[in-house]
Order: sequence, then C-alpha cells, then structure tokens
Amino acid sequence: MSDERHASVWDAIESDPGQAENMKLRSRLMMTLRYHIAQEGLSQAAAAKLFGVTQPRISDLVRGKIDLFSLDTLVNMLAAAGLHIELQVA
Repeated sequence: MSDERHASVWDAIESDPGQAENMKLRSRLMMTLRYHIAQEGLSQAAAAKLFGVTQPRISDLVRGKIDLFSLDTLVNMLAAAGLHIELQVA
C-alpha cells in the first residue's frame, strides 16, 4: 500500500491528468443536477421533461453513472433547467 496523497479521488484513480479533470467536472455537474432535482422536489419524469431527456437518463444520473454522461450533455441539461455555469481556471 502506498502513502501517496491525492487532491481528489479522481486524481488517484485516473492516470491521465486531463481525464481526472474531466471526471471532476462531470462529477460536480451531476451532483448539481441531482441537488436541483431534490431541491425542486421533482420526480424523475418531471426532471426528464425539464432537462429534455428521458426518464431512464435521469435514473442513470441519480444513480451516479458518470461514464454515461459527457460534459456537453450535462451542460445542456443544466441549461435546460435554467441553471447557469461559471468557469474558473486556476
């Protein structure tokens, strides 16, 4: 076992730094969408209609199936929900 420390779980499991950053972004966007669904008290069917996707896609989102969502898809879903994304590069 290694004592190596990582800034995030994605840094630990992804050998490619670019892929780790992609996973961090997708994870954050998915969590935001799930939070929005919960805060608004939306059913999966209502969320699907609002986000312009199918109910099974919302089920995948809620279950955290990150590998099924691209950044483009998540950005489109957030925009359809009326949410605004701001980007900060450090």
